[in-house]
Amino acid sequence: MFLFARGIKKIYDFKETLGSGTFATVKLGVHKKTGEKFAIKVIDKSNIGDFEDSLKTEVDVMKSVNHPNIICMKEIFDSSDKLYIVLELVTGGELFDRIVSKGSYSEKEASELMKQVLDALSYLHAKGIVHRDLKPENLLYASPAPDAPIKLADFGLAKIVSSGGQSSVMHTTCGTPGYVAPEVLKNDGYDKQVDAWSMGVILYILLCGFPPFHDDNQALLFEQIKNGKYDFPDPWWSNISDQAKDLVKKMMTVDPKARYSIDDCLKHPWISGDAASDAPIQGLAESMRKWNARRKFRQGALGVIASNKMKKLMEGLTTAAKEIEKE
Repeated sequence: MFLFARGIKKIYDFKETLGSGTFATVKLGVHKKTGEKFAIKVIDKSNIGDFEDSLKTEVDVMKSVNHPNIICMKEIFDSSDKLYIVLELVTGGELFDRIVSKGSYSEKEASELMKQVLDALSYLHAKGIVHRDLKPENLLYASPAPDAPIKLADFGLAKIVSSGGQSSVMHTTCGTPGYVAPEVLKNDGYDKQVDAWSMGVILYILLCGFPPFHDDNQALLFEQIKNGKYDFPDPWWSNISDQAKDLVKKMMTVDPKARYSIDDCLKHPWISGDAASDAPIQGLAESMRKWNARRKFRQGALGVIASNKMKKLMEGLTTAAKEIEKE
């Protein structure tokens, strides 16, 4: 339900800016009657341009979901020039920042974390919603408390494909380099299995502290992804269990038909059983600290590459890759 925007400042006090993007600013909002704090996304309609359909989908998704591991939308205020989306405020920071500050992490903690996110994705897929942009920045802790739940955020690239979770083919080239699935890069259609691949990449990083695919040359990076070219190098993977490695392999299978689905992942013994060790993973926090710092340095320049922007990039990278193969 949309409310009139002119009434929002009668209900909320607007405080400091929490973040900003291409066409939106996120403000801290305090409910005047209850004192409860929220994140208010202020969208300037004059700047959305080609993102109008994505914004509509994001709102439709947020209106339709209710899950403990998905950021909740409270209400929406609309006007001719601005849209205000009032969201649950999460204050615990990004997933990988938490691990770095904690200083240690175990397979058991990684398993429990993955179970929360996979459960949220299973819920979404059952409703016919594909996230399409799973990455560290979109996994946030609800609060600084040690036992705070993880929350899945940012549905700007999400797609409602069907009801009942039936497979539906998508063709829009979108995602974030490093996490995007091979079939997206091959541009021959894809389905909800792209989310399983992206979570496989995140799991890989959770276990060693750096990504499975990395190259400053994006043409080479995308070739690695399309070919599923990754390994488990020592010493970072020498003490990681075979069960954990097995799940990574099943999630990062190039053929989406052979790849584990989100529901398959939830049934894997490393997630559903007691196969995950509670011993700290040696060297993980230090490896992640170095990679995380580099990621944040590059984050502003790379950002999300979506729709026609990514198509243009892909055309150039495909040409570059062909030239590389000739050498």
